[in-house]
Amino acid sequence: MQISEFLNAIRLLAEEKGLSQEIVLEAVEAALAAAYRKDYGKPGQIIRVELNPEKNLMNVWQVYNVLAEDEEKTNPEAQFTIEEAQKFNKKVKAAETIEIPLEVKQDFGRVAAQTAKQVIIQRLREAEREVLYEEFKSKEHKIVNGTVQRVEGQNVIVDLGKINGIMLVSDQIPNERYFTGQRIKVYVKDVEETAKGPRILASRGAAEFVQGLFAQEVPEIEAGSIEIVGISREAGSRTKIAVKSNDANLDPVGSVVGQRGTRVQSVLSELNGEKIDIILYDEDIEGLIRNALSPASIDKIKFDKKNKSAKIWVPDDQLSLAIGKGGQNVRLASKLAGWDLDIVKDEIKNKPETRNQKPEDKTEEEKEQKTTDDKSESQEVTDTDEDKKTRTK
Repeated sequence: MQISEFLNAIRLLAEEKGLSQEIVLEAVEAALAAAYRKDYGKPGQIIRVELNPEKNLMNVWQVYNVLAEDEEKTNPEAQFTIEEAQKFNKKVKAAETIEIPLEVKQDFGRVAAQTAKQVIIQRLREAEREVLYEEFKSKEHKIVNGTVQRVEGQNVIVDLGKINGIMLVSDQIPNERYFTGQRIKVYVKDVEETAKGPRILASRGAAEFVQGLFAQEVPEIEAGSIEIVGISREAGSRTKIAVKSNDANLDPVGSVVGQRGTRVQSVLSELNGEKIDIILYDEDIEGLIRNALSPASIDKIKFDKKNKSAKIWVPDDQLSLAIGKGGQNVRLASKLAGWDLDIVKDEIKNKPETRNQKPEDKTEEEKEQKTTDDKSESQEVTDTDEDKKTRTK
C-alpha cells in the first residue's frame, strides 16, 4: 500500500513537535496496529504494522508466540504450538515468534486515519513528555534562567522555556518579592516524572543555589582548580563557604572574591545583599572550626570524637562575636564543620589578678574566708581581755 502522503504528514508532525521521526513513526505504527485489529481482526490477535519510508510501503503481520511442548495454549489467536509454528518455519524454537503477512485493505488508509487519530495524539503527548523529562533531567542540580509566570498563593510558577517549574515557599528566599514577568535565576532542585509530565522543583533558597552562582562567576571552580568543599546557608541572611585550591599557585579565597571583590559582588547582587563568609578549608578539624568562627579569636578547643562535638573557649570580649546574632555564626560554623559546637567564656583567662582586685570584686569563697578570719581575731581579743581580768584579781 502506497503511503507517501501519510509519511509526509508524519514528517511534518515530527518537525512541528520537535520530535525525532523514529519516535513519531513508532507511535503511528502502534496506532495503526490497534486500528487494524479493531476493524479487520479479532481482540486476541497481536498485530504488527511497519511503515517503510524508503519504499513508501506499509506492511501488516499477525504475530504468534511459539509455546514450549509442556505449555498449554490459552489464546489461539496469538499462540502456536511448536508443531504449528514449524509449518511456517522448520527452524523455529520455543519462545520465538512467527509473523504471518496480512492483506492491507484498500480502504484502510481512510479507516486508519480516523481510528488512529486519538491514539497518535496520546502517544505523541507521551513522547513529548519523555523528551522534556530527559532534557530537564540533564539540567538537574544546575542553575537555569527563567521568568516568573504567575504567583499562586505562596508558590511561584517559573517559565523555564518549554515547561514551567514550581518554586515552593520553602525554596524561596525569605522576604524576597516576586512579580509576573520578573527574570530570575533558579536552581533545578529536582525533576520528577509524573503521569501529567515532568514536575520541575526550582529553588533560590537552597545552599546549592549559591554554590552554582559562584561556579558561574569563578572559572577556576568550573575548571576544578578551586573547589567549594562545604557550604552552609540561612537563606536571605548569611552563607558560609569553605574553599580549597587544587593548584599550589592559586589563592582559593582571593580567587573566589575576585579582584576588588568583583566576583563575590556579582553573586551578592543576585542574592539581594545576603552576607557571604568565604573561608579557607582545612583538613584538620580544629583549623576548620577556627576558620569557620573567624573573625572571633579562640583560646582552646576540647573535642569529644565519640559524640562529634567540641567545646570552645573564647575570651569574654569575643563571646558575642563567636556566637553571632541569634546564634547564627555558631550555627553556620557547626553545619559547615559537621560538628556540634558549644561556645563558652574562658573564665580562667578572664579572671583578674588578685593584687589588682578591689574589695567588692572578691569571690564568695574569699569573702567567707575573710569572715572566718575576722571571727578568729575577735575571739583572740576576747580571750586576751579575760586573761587580763584574771591577773588583776
